[in-house]
Amino acid sequence: MDIEIVDYMEMALNSAALAARRGEVPVGAVIFDSRLERVVANVSNQMIGRHDPTAHAEMLAIRAAGNMLGSERLVDCDLYVTLEPCPMCAAAISLARIRRIYFGAYDPKGGGVEYGARIFDQPTCHHKPEVYGGIKEEKSALLLKNFFEARR
Repeated sequence: MDIEIVDYMEMALNSAALAARRGEVPVGAVIFDSRLERVVANVSNQMIGRHDPTAHAEMLAIRAAGNMLGSERLVDCDLYVTLEPCPMCAAAISLARIRRIYFGAYDPKGGGVEYGARIFDQPTCHHKPEVYGGIKEEKSALLLKNFFEARR
């Protein structure tokens, strides 16, 4: 596996761990702009802290990257996220025209890419990014498992 992919997923995992310490569901997201050759967003879930059900890591990363780049289109960007995006996030990823998604754990219950709504397979989807799942899957899944076990 490409070393950069692992590095960016580790960055997302570190952000997810920070979210867990804040009491947020531990999901982290990083957006890398291949044209600029740098990270343009590195965030984690903030739904509780912001009192905002849309403050998923992916949504915050897309907003941050768009602001950083001055564009609603992130065509040269790749998203690294620790959990398979939900349908809301998958739709935003499509609208932002993100080039590739690399995600960690699969989400059979709430996913919107490989499971559930499968947003990118819908005929109304305007842009389908390249998708690579299971990157650092065990570490991503364990972070989520430990977080929810501690809550029970």
